[in-house]
Amino acid sequence: MKILLADDDQAYRERLARALSRRGHEVLQARDGDHALFVAADPDIDAAILDLKMPGKNGMEVLRAMIKGRPSLRILIHTGYGSIASAMEAVRLGATDYLIKPTDADALLAALQRDGAANPLPEPETPSLERVEWEHIQRVIADCQGNISEAARVLGLHRRSLQRKLQKFPPPR
Repeated sequence: MKILLADDDQAYRERLARALSRRGHEVLQARDGDHALFVAADPDIDAAILDLKMPGKNGMEVLRAMIKGRPSLRILIHTGYGSIASAMEAVRLGATDYLIKPTDADALLAALQRDGAANPLPEPETPSLERVEWEHIQRVIADCQGNISEAARVLGLHRRSLQRKLQKFPPPR
């Protein structure tokens, strides 16, 4: 399988590329979203593993563009900043799967080869109220294109209160 691996963390990307290569796959690397779209022009690519947060175009923008050009391409979002809202958005846009870092090469390959209809996802645990609030805030910020002041207005919060909430780590699932 010929795999496009796009991640801005060079050490992580190279380590994962070596692991995938050792398993018999050809890996093309991209350092950011714009580079990923350039590399994705190769018609022989069978699958892509995209980081969600990258310089230039983020993983969702790259996913959107790649699916538009090749709807049958198997694309996996692989991120350290996962949330239910972004996972749902990725799958809605056409991602094959969505995995949270760190993930080993075998799990990534299994996710790329898995047929979603044959292997339904397990029933998710009920998230805590803090987790639901955090994910709602993330979705509103995404809807406001990252504009914190606008998101605070939509949420009915003072901008500084929203900024304090954003400084905290996401609550556990």
